Amino acid sequence: MTVQQLDINDSNPELCDLISERIAASPQQRITFAEYMDLALYHPQYGYYNGDRPNIGKQGDFITSPHWSADFAEVLGEQFLEMWQILGKPNAFTIVEMGAGRGTFATHLLQYLQRQYPDLFKVLEYIIVEISPVQQAVQQQNLAEFKVKWCKWDEIANNSIVGCFFSNELVDAFPVHQFIVEQGQLREIYVTAAAKKNKQSGSQFVEVVGELSNHKIAEYFDLVGIDLSASVYADGYRSEVNLAALDWIKTVAEKLQRGYVLTIDYGHPAHRYYNPRRTEGTLQCYYRHRYHSNPYINVGWQDLTAHADFTALEKQGELCGLEMMGFTQQAWFLMVLGVGDRIASLSANDAQVLDLATFLRRREALYQLIDPIGLGGFGVLVQCKGLSEEEKGEKLKGLKVPD
Repeated sequence: MTVQQLDINDSNPELCDLISERIAASPQQRITFAEYMDLALYHPQYGYYNGDRPNIGKQGDFITSPHWSADFAEVLGEQFLEMWQILGKPNAFTIVEMGAGRGTFATHLLQYLQRQYPDLFKVLEYIIVEISPVQQAVQQQNLAEFKVKWCKWDEIANNSIVGCFFSNELVDAFPVHQFIVEQGQLREIYVTAAAKKNKQSGSQFVEVVGELSNHKIAEYFDLVGIDLSASVYADGYRSEVNLAALDWIKTVAEKLQRGYVLTIDYGHPAHRYYNPRRTEGTLQCYYRHRYHSNPYINVGWQDLTAHADFTALEKQGELCGLEMMGFTQQAWFLMVLGVGDRIASLSANDAQVLDLATFLRRREALYQLIDPIGLGGFGVLVQCKGLSEEEKGEKLKGLKVPD
């Protein structure tokens, strides 16, 4: 994938008009970047995740771990098995996948558990929480052979789930507020409509700076232990705050009675996320397997993401009753769960029976999952709730240091 500042504007005109109308109807004719990002990604008719263009896979704008091979879901199946065993093999074990894309991970996982661990498969309830009706329709088609339940958050009772809440590349897609430091003060970046004479770039939208729209933005930094008033943060330093992630982890904690929360995403602990040298934040735009930094072009046709702040998820989780079990990188997590063994087996055996092209594709897929400068560098956060001291003492295999 290449980094490129695109000068084309393939925006959805209906969505741009809708956003412009929202700006015109708002006080001071501006909206927060979080509101802009929410409309660009999730508008029920025109948003990126509700459009009819493919967005995941080789024909889309990006590729996630499940799309490289079934191995990602299968080795995570080993972790779900261990979770079930630690919890005493309950007669009802639920996996709640949040943001399931095209249902690829769920398909691979359920096929694997049905084949390898029928005792777990028999007691497993699989729930998907998906806000995009377009994605849900695709998931239902791809998972037709399995008993899967689709729920909205309010359809899951509080303190009801025994099992694991799982997400892969979900938190990075939550709308974020953008801020900038000006003369030692925290200020928010808003989006407004561009004057016609300033549209040479092809964008209908420009940024303006104002006071914070929500007191929770300043409180966020108290939560994660970052002092943006310190002299090390130069004038003009800008980044993002993901308030939606705090609400999300609170909801997950409320729904979980006993079990685990497994979050995989690209991101950092707060001290790395808000490093004074990271002066432009982490917001990225993905369009046709290229990424760039202009969220105001290709509106409705490109993905917008910002890195996950794992410290925020950990600290907010603690306030909501979740306990931290461990944080690691995807490469280590998958290696100890079996990817290393699969690579060794491939090298020793499969090369003798597979044609060269198939062998090379499979080897590439396995290495992509653990590439430290790619998917392997993703963070893996595990939290728990309702476990006994003995159960908490049984360290999950994926969190163990590889030999």
